Amino acid sequence: MQRCLDLAKKGLGKTYPNPLVGSLIVYQDKIIGEGWHQKAGTPHAEVHAIASVQDKSLLKEATLYVNLEPCNHFGKTPPCAQLIVEHQIPRVVIGCIDPFEQVNGSGVKTLEKAGIEVTTAVLEGKAKALNKRFFTFHQKKRPYLILKWAQSQDGFIAPLAETRRKKSPVFLSSKEDQILVHQWRTEEAAILIGAETAVADNPKLTARWVEGNHPARIILDPKKRLPRSLKVFDETAPTHQLTFNELGLQKNTSPQAFLKATMDYLYQKGYQSVLIEGGRTTLQHFIDLDLWDEARIFSTTVFLKEGVPAPQIEHLKAKPLSKGLTMLLPLQKPL
Repeated sequence: MQRCLDLAKKGLGKTYPNPLVGSLIVYQDKIIGEGWHQKAGTPHAEVHAIASVQDKSLLKEATLYVNLEPCNHFGKTPPCAQLIVEHQIPRVVIGCIDPFEQVNGSGVKTLEKAGIEVTTAVLEGKAKALNKRFFTFHQKKRPYLILKWAQSQDGFIAPLAETRRKKSPVFLSSKEDQILVHQWRTEEAAILIGAETAVADNPKLTARWVEGNHPARIILDPKKRLPRSLKVFDETAPTHQLTFNELGLQKNTSPQAFLKATMDYLYQKGYQSVLIEGGRTTLQHFIDLDLWDEARIFSTTVFLKEGVPAPQIEHLKAKPLSKGLTMLLPLQKPL
């Protein structure tokens, strides 16, 4: 099962809206076939695993392992549960049940009805954690939310506005850290900032320093005041400028109601995960609403002495990861 999880990770950032799935076929304690879901609309992991077995006659005496329950419905590809039945594979071992309403136990029922021996909940915790985006989206009806910021040693997220106007940009994180962030961007469906950050920094919000997909760009701009000349409005990736009007809200709507409407909007658009790189105000609104799942905080050796205070968040026993001059504090809530 661990091998299934390792295979599944190869699809990170490429399978949306589908989950990460790896599968392998074992015959007499030897792996004779394996595969993973590589991209939405293409064959699933079980299909690749079965296809990779050279001697198909061995399937009738083999065990199929997969980290997520085989699908049991026709989407862009045929149901994997039926494929397993057709090949008469006698045993199937599953990491966790698929929460998607068109599966959610029906794959197991199809297998068992065909006389196949099914074992579930093997490395279940790891299997669910791997697909935390997929599970959050289907169970909580919102994207999986990752907060990200860099802060100085003395607790500031940026210099004062006046200082920024007089001096060249101050980078709190290293080039290595910035490349890591670009890698993170390829792994999520969307990236989000507020209007203030869009104006102050004029960022592209792309993953241009690494190979991979650019995330969709979400800009919170209630009053629709951003000029179209900003870099986020180029055609590199889809951009959603969320205003009161776009969300169907009154102009006096509270920030809390605005964010909840934003979550509904992103859910309807099918975005399973969002990396939130907004400024202090945007980040703190999400924290105050307890509307987050992970926080990735770069704590650097830079001292600013004054500036914009970093967001305040309860450190849930973060385990610091030392990276040279930077300390990465990863926080994650339980699913």
